[in-house]
Amino acid sequence: MACNGQFNKPIDTKTMNTELINSITQYVEKHIGEFHANRIAKLQSLNLKELLSRKNPYMFRAKNIITAGEMVESIASATMSSAEESIFGNWMEGVAMFVANEVYGGYKSSAEGIDLEFDKEGVHYFVSVKSGPAWSNSTSMKKQKEQFRTARRVFNTSRKTVPTMCIEGCCYG
Repeated sequence: MACNGQFNKPIDTKTMNTELINSITQYVEKHIGEFHANRIAKLQSLNLKELLSRKNPYMFRAKNIITAGEMVESIASATMSSAEESIFGNWMEGVAMFVANEVYGGYKSSAEGIDLEFDKEGVHYFVSVKSGPAWSNSTSMKKQKEQFRTARRVFNTSRKTVPTMCIEGCCYG
């Protein structure tokens, strides 16, 4: 299920044209290996000394993790889980850019914090792609709003007559 960030309603893929769905399917099949390759690369780059320096050892004692093996496994698992969230988010951004390009001629934005841009029905859209249900806290939300304002301001200096819309596009479901 896809999600329309503007209205937070699922997009009915039954109404999407079959050619577009096939194109998206081909893109995903061609690029899913990148996601897995990045996961493997992250796992191969893990360094025990670095892993141990990032975590408070007293937390593991409180969790009743007693052996070194349990501690290393727990830290590596938590590190990989966080890394996979980022890797998947980056991969989903690629899918979103592909779809935006196919449907609206969208492209990767050069504006900080904005993932893609496209024009639809006389409106210029700035989109930030998120890949989870709870991607933000108040600080990151404030920063995202400022990035949208900056992108709008810069855009409007060159195209004053074009209305703009800022979208947080959530890919989750």
